[in-house]
Amino acid sequence: MDAKVVDKKLVYTVTIPIRWGDMDAMGHVNNTIYFRYMEQARIEWLTMLGCLPDENGNGPVIVNAHCTFKRPLKYPGQVEVCTYIGAAGRSSIETIQEMRSVDDGYALYAEGGAKVVWVDALTQKSTPLPDAIRQKLTELKSVSKPKKVIA
Repeated sequence: MDAKVVDKKLVYTVTIPIRWGDMDAMGHVNNTIYFRYMEQARIEWLTMLGCLPDENGNGPVIVNAHCTFKRPLKYPGQVEVCTYIGAAGRSSIETIQEMRSVDDGYALYAEGGAKVVWVDALTQKSTPLPDAIRQKLTELKSVSKPKKVIA
């Protein structure tokens, strides 16, 4: 197992209502919607962190995303998305996410994540994480209670 995943730290939790429109013809939440749930949680966390593009347009970009579907989510219901972080690299941070059904005793329904890379807007290449962001990530790794939000 990747050391970044082993060293994960819970940093943000949000509860998202499952909408009727999230379902597909098979009667369960469409696979693409799981990525939206993860995106919503990741963007809310990055916004809270102040990790938005700077005045030059440099900022976070997703270079890969993945999801393992364990059980199908269904409407009506609520999904809790827990966001964890791994160790920060030179220009990146690994996010790991779990999606749990609030209505099924918080059972794990899917897990995934994304690699977030800080990118220079002019060159379109990775650039070192800004010191302020790296400091916030270090502080988060030492905090015991994550932020919890109900959407």
